[in-house]
Amino acid sequence: MANITTRPVTKLGIVGAGSVGTALAYASLIREAAREIVIYDIDATRAEAEALDLSHGTQFTGANTVAGGGRIEALAGSDVIVVTAGARQKPGQSRLDLAAANVRIMETLMPALMEQAPEAVYILVTNPCDVLTVAAQKITGLPPNRIFSSGTVLDTSRLRLLVARQAHVLMTSVHATIIGEHGDSEFPVWSSATIGPVPIREWTISGRQVFTDEVLASITDDVVNAAYKVIEGKGATNYAIGLAGVRIVEAVFQAENAVLPVSALLRGVHGISGVALSLPSIVGSGGVYKMLEMPLDEREQQQLQDSAETLKQNLASLGI
Repeated sequence: MANITTRPVTKLGIVGAGSVGTALAYASLIREAAREIVIYDIDATRAEAEALDLSHGTQFTGANTVAGGGRIEALAGSDVIVVTAGARQKPGQSRLDLAAANVRIMETLMPALMEQAPEAVYILVTNPCDVLTVAAQKITGLPPNRIFSSGTVLDTSRLRLLVARQAHVLMTSVHATIIGEHGDSEFPVWSSATIGPVPIREWTISGRQVFTDEVLASITDDVVNAAYKVIEGKGATNYAIGLAGVRIVEAVFQAENAVLPVSALLRGVHGISGVALSLPSIVGSGGVYKMLEMPLDEREQQQLQDSAETLKQNLASLGI
C-alpha cells in the first residue's frame, strides 16, 4: 500500500549547526515548516548531536524528521537551503575583514552545495548578507530569484515591535518597513508607515502626537543598534533570526507570494543595479518573484541611493 500523506515531502537543508542554524531548525520543527530537516556542518559531531536533540522532541510536533552530520551529501535534493555558516566577527575586526573571510568560505561552499541541490532555493543568513548575496550569485550563476538573503526581515520586525509599544497596539497592526543594507545604512520608510490606516505621524493618544521626529529618530537608532545590544549581553543573536528565516522558508514552501523585505540582486529597481539590498519583495515557490518599487519621499530616495553606494564600495574593495 502506498504511503498516505496529507503534506508534500518538503526538504529543508540548513548549513551550520551554530546558534543561528539550530534556532532555525528548532523554529522549523515547531512551526512544521518542512517535513524533513537536515543540518550540515563541518563539525559533524556537533551537527549530529543538535539533530538528535531536536529529533527527540518530534513526538510533540508534526510528522517531521531531523538529521544532522558532516556529510554534505545529506543535503541532496533539498528544496530550500538556508546558509548560516560563516566566520564570526572577532573583537576589533572590521566588517570588511569579516566579509572577505566569508566570501572565501562561499567560494568553496556554494559549488559543493550546487552539486547536491542544483534546483534548490538558497537563502543566506550569514553576514554581511547583502555582500555575500552578490558574491554567491556570481559564484553559482543562479538566477537572482533563487539566491537571496534574509535582508531586513528581522530589522522590520524589530521596528514594528517598537512602534507597536509606543502606539499601544498589536504589532500586526503596524505597517512599516526597513529597507536598504542590512547594516548601518538601513532606514525605515516613515513616509508611507501607518498604524492600521492612520499615517504614523498622525497617530495620537489623548490628543497628543505620539510619533514626533525625535521619537522616530530614537526608534530608528534602536533598530539599527538592536543586534549590538543583544550581542553585548549574550554573545550572538539567534532566536529572532531563526524565526525570521523560517518565515521566509514558509513563504517559499507554501507558495505564499508573501511580501517580505528580503535582499536580492537589483536590476534597475529605483534605478539601482549590481548590488543586493532589501526592498519589499514577493516571495513564493521559486524564490523572489519581484522586488517592489515602493513610494519614497526625496530624503528616503537619497538614503536608498546612499545605502546602495555604501554596498557598491564594499563590493569594489573586496574585488567582487
